[in-house]
Amino acid sequence: MTHITSTSLLRSLAAISAFALLQACIKAEPPNPEADIETFTLPDSLLTGDVFVDQSNRKILLYLEPSAFESGVAPKITLSAGASISPASGDSIHFTKEIVYTVTSASGQSRKQYTVEVVSIGEWNWSFEKWLVHDKDKYNYPVEADDKQVWSSGNPGVALSGVPKRPDGYPLRATDDSKDGAHAAELVTLKGTVLSGMVGIKLFAGSLFLGNFDVSNAFLEPLKATQFGQPFTGKATRFTGYYKYAPGATYQDKAGNPVPGVTDSCAIYAVLYTGRTRLDATNIHTSDRIVATAKLPDGSGRGNWTHFDIPFTYMPGRSVEREMMMAIVASSSKDGDQYRGAIGSRLVIDSLAIIQ
Repeated sequence: MTHITSTSLLRSLAAISAFALLQACIKAEPPNPEADIETFTLPDSLLTGDVFVDQSNRKILLYLEPSAFESGVAPKITLSAGASISPASGDSIHFTKEIVYTVTSASGQSRKQYTVEVVSIGEWNWSFEKWLVHDKDKYNYPVEADDKQVWSSGNPGVALSGVPKRPDGYPLRATDDSKDGAHAAELVTLKGTVLSGMVGIKLFAGSLFLGNFDVSNAFLEPLKATQFGQPFTGKATRFTGYYKYAPGATYQDKAGNPVPGVTDSCAIYAVLYTGRTRLDATNIHTSDRIVATAKLPDGSGRGNWTHFDIPFTYMPGRSVEREMMMAIVASSSKDGDQYRGAIGSRLVIDSLAIIQ
């Protein structure tokens, strides 16, 4: 018979307890709770512009060749770790009805739906008559008559900074102070928040641009978050529209210090460039892909509606190619991309057009 002393028994119990504790400490990680579409990939030959995954509005924006729209596409999709999706990656989708992808997290506790939108611009003129309000963050954004979104702004990034969740709490909003029709676009330079100040952003200039805002870069690389441009065919000759502008009282530098003797000014410009990948605020003025520009020459105050008709200036040695993008950008503070300007500067724009 085997004899177990009290000492050996205690040692055995201690060993068992230690093993149980170790097992408790190395439990498997819980399943990933994220349910995001991270990439949505199609062959370049099917696209007129890069696919954009709009995480803020849960949309997949596609810029397709007409043949791809007619025949349908079979995207390759990557997801958050362990997540599943329906329809599945690689399945063909056709645009005879609304396409909605449902992503379920690995944990099964989170579910997101992404709507596919095929974006194209027919007539290159805008009166900014129709606006929607973002479901969660409550900022305004303009849409086409069919609710497609070709314009964006810095509002999705500003939403992360703790501003009031209402349309007038953001730098871009709709206004009934219009030149034609019922509405126009109002851009106002606002004071930064406590949170934005922690990363050195003391003001938010009002912005409006053709293209998309990549909210994933909003604080880490905010200038790269502004994805300027939409696919364009043909040769642009003139950029036209109406605006009025009132600069704010006190111009300030990036640190928020007043700069005596400097008056804020607005910026309105169009840039035609080659390729499908969008330029951003780091290279929209300097890229060697730029073919032509049309810029408002004087952004000083205008108390009444003022018409502009600016010819495109083509760069020597650069020519129109098959794949082109057109960017239109407006800001209530022309140095707003460097976080300089005057709080309270107000720009209103209406009836913009690209003339071919």
